[in-house]
Amino acid sequence: MPHHTPLIATIVAGLVVAFAMGALAYRLRVSPVAGYLFAGVLIGPFTPGFVADTDLAVELAEIGVILLMFGVGLHFSLKDLLSVRKIALPGALAQIAVATLLGFLLARYLGWTILAGLIFGLALSVASTVVLLRALQARNAVQTERGRIAVGWLIVEDLAMVIALVLLPVIAQIMEGGSGSSTQIAALVGLTLLKIGGFVALMLIVGKRLIPAGLHWVAHTGSRELFRLAVLSIALGVAFGAAYLFDVSFALGAFFAGMILGESQLSRRAAEETLPLRDAFAVLFFVSVGMLFDPSVVVEQPWPLLATVAIIIFGKSIVAYGIVRAFRFSNEAALTVSASLAQIGEFSFILAGLGVGLNILPHEGRDLILAGAILSIFANPFIFTMVVGRAPLRRPVPATSPEGDRRGTASESGKTHTVLVGYGRVGKLVAQELRASGTSFSVVEYQEDIAQRVPDDLHVVTGNAAIPAILEEAGLEKSDRLVIAIPGGFEAGGIAQIARELKPTIEMIARAHSDEEVAYLTKLGVEHVIMGEREIAAKMSMLLRA
Repeated sequence: MPHHTPLIATIVAGLVVAFAMGALAYRLRVSPVAGYLFAGVLIGPFTPGFVADTDLAVELAEIGVILLMFGVGLHFSLKDLLSVRKIALPGALAQIAVATLLGFLLARYLGWTILAGLIFGLALSVASTVVLLRALQARNAVQTERGRIAVGWLIVEDLAMVIALVLLPVIAQIMEGGSGSSTQIAALVGLTLLKIGGFVALMLIVGKRLIPAGLHWVAHTGSRELFRLAVLSIALGVAFGAAYLFDVSFALGAFFAGMILGESQLSRRAAEETLPLRDAFAVLFFVSVGMLFDPSVVVEQPWPLLATVAIIIFGKSIVAYGIVRAFRFSNEAALTVSASLAQIGEFSFILAGLGVGLNILPHEGRDLILAGAILSIFANPFIFTMVVGRAPLRRPVPATSPEGDRRGTASESGKTHTVLVGYGRVGKLVAQELRASGTSFSVVEYQEDIAQRVPDDLHVVTGNAAIPAILEEAGLEKSDRLVIAIPGGFEAGGIAQIARELKPTIEMIARAHSDEEVAYLTKLGVEHVIMGEREIAAKMSMLLRA
């Protein structure tokens, strides 16, 4: 058998070129998603050079869709949505309606059918979850009021698109069969709703009990490999079963599987264990989307493309800004929400693919959607900078903290101040010891759900500690020590390098899991590197000597 089979060639080419273009996008301070899309263009059939197998790429993208929607469901928070429901629900629905209308009018002007115009408008109305969250995280705005509004707004958009994905095939079937009698149409819609209702009931009644219980049993086996396999089996199995037994889309099945699993106590571990595979197939999803893009649309249809981009960047943003201001929120919140929504992403691609697959949306429509996505994702960081401002370079620990003067730093109260990175199992124990000793400290935690568990009387910064602005906001420059309690030694090394550049005299403590990590951290100047196996062995040896 030849080694260069189409499947292997497609996966290798997709990942390698995506890495190169993603790295280039990162250097240009653009979302890596734009790089992944451009990688797909490079290996697609419309550009010279190597051409990957488009059919195989589309099938791989289906797995990417399942895992993407599983991740959306896993992080779906009804609590967060309810906290901003008064603005997010009416605001998102109104913005979807206006953006869909603008896209519909453009499609009708181009001579497309009514249904094609509806799909085209819907695809332009929904923003990318990946791009929005990364833009907010870069500015440490996820947990702010404006960040919660933007995320809640996006959740409503995602839910609306999930419903659209379910109903579009039904509408297409009705359109294909002609007008039909009202009885036939009602029967078709009723049967579809019955199937969806049956699936939802099965998931909420049976799945809500069996899935978490089964996952807890697997967790008690102690096998990390089996746990990871169980989570993937739930995501893929439920999605496939929903499509096979209930004629429900992969997307809806995966979303419900993630949502039910998200209510389990093991949701965070499930998200961590599946993240590498989800990221890999998400990259292949974006690459496959880029492969479908015909760059000639830029030359052949410049004015429709310009109008499409204008709807995405200006139309949606102006409407969103007006809605947020109408609800009497601050100008900063309105600008953040409008800038966050000035792009389109994964749901737009799924809708475009569904429309073309149902022979409703013309290929030119898909090309315009893909081109608009690439251009808007590329421009979004610059739009964010112009409208909202750059990521903060210096945001000191608030002086109005609940602990008052007692939480002052060394330069203010004579006490030492510590920055603790990571509030997991180890970080939480370190925090308890710091509190017991009366040491002033702040916490940096990347994962939002874990950051919410930090006591309210502590200053917590949600974000990536490898970003200088995050460490500065935690008060690194006024601190004496940095404790890096995250499990990854090499990731800790990246944080240590940034911290050393910001404050050369900082004393650092980190953890490691291997001799290579110990050597790496020591080489970077970390004064104290704790390796679990060595400490356990030292304690056992001490007990034996005693």
